Amino acid sequence: MRLQSVIRAIYPPQCVACDAQTEDDFGLCAACWRDTQFIGGLVCDTCGTPLPGEDHGELVQCDDCMTIARPWSRGRAVLVYTGVGRRLVLGLKHGDRTDLARPVARWMAQKIADWPVLDTVIAPVPLHWVRVARRRYNQSALLAQEMGKLMKTPVCTDALLRPKRTNALVGHSRDARFAELSGAIVPNPKRVDQIAGKAVILIDDVMTSGATLAASAEAAKAAGATNVSIVTLARVVKDV
Repeated sequence: MRLQSVIRAIYPPQCVACDAQTEDDFGLCAACWRDTQFIGGLVCDTCGTPLPGEDHGELVQCDDCMTIARPWSRGRAVLVYTGVGRRLVLGLKHGDRTDLARPVARWMAQKIADWPVLDTVIAPVPLHWVRVARRRYNQSALLAQEMGKLMKTPVCTDALLRPKRTNALVGHSRDARFAELSGAIVPNPKRVDQIAGKAVILIDDVMTSGATLAASAEAAKAAGATNVSIVTLARVVKDV
């Protein structure tokens, strides 16, 4: 305990979103907490986007999920992709902030704490190998690994492959995103035995249109998954 006290004196806990000191490790300071839009209350059961109104325990869907066929059964997101939420996603994805995976994965695991995990495998949305080489890691795989530890659930980080190198999707329309990802994600033939007959929880950092998650869910089903759900750290929300 003495050594831990010395370490904490030299390296006091810091906010995961800024350099401010905090009381506990892996937390947010008061200012960042106020600027972080955690998703709660009434949400779309399929994608996790927040909805107006009160949560009375009924399953509801947003307009997009009522008009777009989603190849997964349900979904949740932790943060609105704005402010601190956006900063955390970009730090994890492009800023070498791999240290963020542990605290935000805890938020993600807490979000689905009531989901059954029997005969379930956690799998990340895959990246093309060129992007992995440039970034040196797949941020979704880091999140999946941390969630697997917390949930005591098997993780298959290479269950899905992305052999087709797609263009950056930022700024593309919804239809263009879906077209770009057609056939881009496939099941890994070496890992089909780990997916077949299991429920799969797909993990990604952020959901915009859902095109990447849809392609991944279809690939998981092609590998024999009995059911697919999605969990993302952040969700792009309209009119935010």
